[in-house]
Amino acid sequence: MQQKSEILDVPVYQASALSNFRELTKMRLALSVVFSAVAGYLLAATEVSFYDIGLLAFGGYCMVGASNAFNQVIEKDLDALMKRTQNRPIPTKAISVSQALFFAVLMTVLGLISLYVLSPKTAMFAAISIFLYTSVYTPLKTITPLSVFVGAIPGAIPFMLGWVSATHSFGIEAGTLFMIQFFWQFPHFWALAWLLDEDYQRGGFKMLPTGKKDKRTALQIIMYTFWMLLISVFPVLGITGRLSLSVSAAIFVGILGLIMLWFSFKLYEKGGQKEARQLMLASVFYISLLQMIYVIDKFLN
Repeated sequence: MQQKSEILDVPVYQASALSNFRELTKMRLALSVVFSAVAGYLLAATEVSFYDIGLLAFGGYCMVGASNAFNQVIEKDLDALMKRTQNRPIPTKAISVSQALFFAVLMTVLGLISLYVLSPKTAMFAAISIFLYTSVYTPLKTITPLSVFVGAIPGAIPFMLGWVSATHSFGIEAGTLFMIQFFWQFPHFWALAWLLDEDYQRGGFKMLPTGKKDKRTALQIIMYTFWMLLISVFPVLGITGRLSLSVSAAIFVGILGLIMLWFSFKLYEKGGQKEARQLMLASVFYISLLQMIYVIDKFLN
């Protein structure tokens, strides 16, 4: 007899399966990636098609979910060593490796088909993203801190991917969106790695650029944050093709960047967990608000 949840009145195994799927695909991360891709699409589209947005959102989620599932299969033994990941479905044996691989392959196929319907270039960039994430970034994490540089490439593709899906081409506009999110990856991820340094060390991951939570690492965070700020307001100059930014929008984006830069300097000055957490949270708000400002500015001007 199936047991039922007293709150949801659904079979317990169904809720467990949903929870496992959410953890396997890292649902919150995947949804944030979909948000970036849709923002890029809205920036590029001359006419908004909800059919295309649906394909982009579904395909994008599948590709990110597949990348995360492959990652968890590869790192299953290391995940069991870390507090942050030891309760994932594979280390806890809630699902088997073969089941995780099946879902990863299925999501890869479905994602590529959906994105190919949008445009072959969209599918190509998505395929490059999943390859770099699973076959290059993931194994490098235990070898060298340069893995973060490699990981920043697939991490920066979604914003650009939305533009490509709408225009079927890659140009200075898509390249600019890529560079914004590429440089953003470093302060965001190094702040997270600073917070989780002890846990990462348990798993043998080399994530901080100097290997330590020191001023040299904090200085690199400041440098990448500065370049991120400059590139984020660059479209106001009017030399990035159809991708433009009004002066007022550029001021808002600049203020957001300065706030992140301020938190970066605080981390350099104090070097505590509190400062790392503040920077990490500021970076999350930054990229989401930046994308919303870009989209709103486009439709208002």
